[in-house]
Amino acid sequence: MGKKRIVKKSGGSVNKGLRSRALSRAPKKKMQTASIYVHATYNNTKVMLADQSGNAVTWSSSGSLGFSGAKKGTPFAAAKVGELVADKALLMGIKSVDAIIKGVGPGRESALRAFAGKGIDISSISDRTPVPFNGPRQRRPRRV
Repeated sequence: MGKKRIVKKSGGSVNKGLRSRALSRAPKKKMQTASIYVHATYNNTKVMLADQSGNAVTWSSSGSLGFSGAKKGTPFAAAKVGELVADKALLMGIKSVDAIIKGVGPGRESALRAFAGKGIDISSISDRTPVPFNGPRQRRPRRV
C-alpha cells in the first residue's frame, strides 16, 4: 500500500527564540509616557514605540517575529507584535501612550487591542493614513 505520509504543520505561531531575544534587547530607559506608531500594510505590520519628542525607543514587526509570506499581514501576527512591544514598554515603566495609526492593513486594530490588553493606558488615537487628493492621472477620452 505504500508509506504513510506525515504532514508537518509549520508557521502560525511566534518563534520563541526570536521573541525572547527581542525582549532581552529592550532598552533600560525609564519613562512615563510615550507614543506608539502602528504602520499596517497589506503585507506586514510594524509597531514602533517613541518618546515624547518622537525619537524611536524600540520597535518590532511581524516579519522580525518569524512570520513569513502571507502570514505577516494577518491580524494574529499584528496582535503578537503589539504584545511584544507592550512587554518592552512595561519593562521601561510606561503608563500611558498616544497611538498614531498609519495604513489600511488588516492588523491596524488588532495590534492596538493587543497593546492595550497588557494594561497600558491609551490616551489618544489618531489616524494618519495618507489619502491622495486627486489620485493618479485619468484615462484619456476615447476617440471613435
